[in-house]
Amino acid sequence: MPVEFVGMIGTQDASETRPARGPVVDPAYVRRFARAHEDGGFDRVLIGYGAGWPEGQQVAAYAAAHTERLGVLVAHRPGFVAPTLAARAFATLDHFSGGRVAVHTITGGSDVEQARDGDYLPKDERYERTGEYLEILKRAWTSGSAFSHHGKHYRLDDYTPQVRPLQNPRIPLYFGGSSEAAYRVGGEHADVFALWGEPLKETAEQIASVRAAAKAVGRLTPPGISVSFRPILAPTEELAWERAERILDKITASGAAKAAREWRDGGPPTNVGSVRLLAAAAKADRHDRALWTPLATATGAAGNSTALVGTPETVARALLDYVDIGVTTLLIRGYDPLDDAIDYGRHLLPLVRSELARRERRPATAAAV
Repeated sequence: MPVEFVGMIGTQDASETRPARGPVVDPAYVRRFARAHEDGGFDRVLIGYGAGWPEGQQVAAYAAAHTERLGVLVAHRPGFVAPTLAARAFATLDHFSGGRVAVHTITGGSDVEQARDGDYLPKDERYERTGEYLEILKRAWTSGSAFSHHGKHYRLDDYTPQVRPLQNPRIPLYFGGSSEAAYRVGGEHADVFALWGEPLKETAEQIASVRAAAKAVGRLTPPGISVSFRPILAPTEELAWERAERILDKITASGAAKAAREWRDGGPPTNVGSVRLLAAAAKADRHDRALWTPLATATGAAGNSTALVGTPETVARALLDYVDIGVTTLLIRGYDPLDDAIDYGRHLLPLVRSELARRERRPATAAAV
């Protein structure tokens, strides 16, 4: 399966290294940001989710309307709207975008953050609800006739889908998480299972867990695997590491970790993904070819926060190391969001794709050597 590149767009010029500038919803910035990814050769852009943030489907619709090819990956938390309504909304957007929609399911790792949107279900039950939600969502997208569902969290009778996705058989489902419950639900339902950027050994262990969960429910083909990084590029290794240290200094000075903790729940993270990133950072600052973890510590691992540092050639080889252990999607975003997206498109994506194309052209006998 070909390797997919996913970027990330926001509605405001902001990152962990500088305060937000401009209005919360800046249409001109969204247009520039989306077009930079399309011009740079990205396959999709992720639109994130947070309580109080601009609504993702509307951001996705606007980005799709101002691009021609770029896919939109909309982060979506089950539990706040009925799955049948979500199915109609995403299917409608899929038609208006020309079949460019994918959904990134996030069950939610913080009880405090969930409560901001009125969700008080404990975490294990949230995953149980997510599984039921995705079952209904997929059925609403693919069923040719009316159906009913009587479950623990949802009950509906004689739902008749009248709008199905433009994509056949349905819209792709991405799924994020690192807990056993996440492996179980994502292993059953996801087309792509998303992980944060850990060292190669730990990433391979997570891939094995996802595949085992998929096999346990009888799936013949396991989900694809996405891994997220924050590449830090420069023309030389020395300049790249100098830039990385400057970014770390800015984040430390800005109090990003404290702000992340206050936003999350006032304490250390409880979601498994963040705990794993902090554990990797505690072991060592540098891992494998180019993975750098102090930024996870500096931000409290509130999101994908591990960097790949070096020249474009070094970072391209590091990304290919993950492809070699089974990764199929690479989600990358920078600390200078728009400028970094442009640089990735100019200097990083072509190197990875060129090497992958070279491997495709190799004779089978040469590839086996």
